[in-house]
Amino acid sequence: MSHIVRLATCAALLAGTALTSAGAADLPSAKTAPLAPVITQWSPWMIRGRALFVVPQESAKLKLGGAPIIGGDVDISNSVVPELDISYFFTRNIAVELILGVTPHNVKGSGTLAGARIGSAWLLPPTLMLQYHFTDLGAFKPYVGVGVNYTVFFNEKAKGGFASFDLKDSFGFALQAGFDYMIDRHWGINFDVKKIFLEPKVKVNNGLISGKVKIDPWLIGAGVTYRF
Repeated sequence: MSHIVRLATCAALLAGTALTSAGAADLPSAKTAPLAPVITQWSPWMIRGRALFVVPQESAKLKLGGAPIIGGDVDISNSVVPELDISYFFTRNIAVELILGVTPHNVKGSGTLAGARIGSAWLLPPTLMLQYHFTDLGAFKPYVGVGVNYTVFFNEKAKGGFASFDLKDSFGFALQAGFDYMIDRHWGINFDVKKIFLEPKVKVNNGLISGKVKIDPWLIGAGVTYRF
């Protein structure tokens, strides 16, 4: 009889343990698994399209048959052109930017050469900038840059009775400051100012007139930014 009582007691204990475990399983856990973080993929590529106002800060040192032209100078026209640039970010702060565009200009005499029409030319000035971007100001993202420019002159045409007009392709040094204001993750507006230090050699009438022309343009641009 006592043996039967012991078996019944063990069965009751086992049943109680099972019910307790089942009830505990139905209760909500005090610890919940953390939500997986939302990962936003970062792209290193950005492009901009700008309207660019090109303002030369010109001066010249010219010679006629080897003798200096006293007071002889030049005047180079301003230009408004479209511009495309492509940026690649090595980090969130450090980037390189390649600036592409072409710009036409007319050249005429000033000073003692005032009134003389000299020529016209197109400039292809690809410029590679190394930039630092400030990223702790929310949607406002200013940057500064320094770089090198190589200007190709093409479609040169002599005017005003001159037989030829030639500008030699030249390297130049460039400085830059600007900002992007991001409207959302991808789109923003851009304002940008660059100064290019450019002084090509020039020949008119196959070298009868020769010298150097300091162009040193300001490039003032505004447009749209797209971040991939």
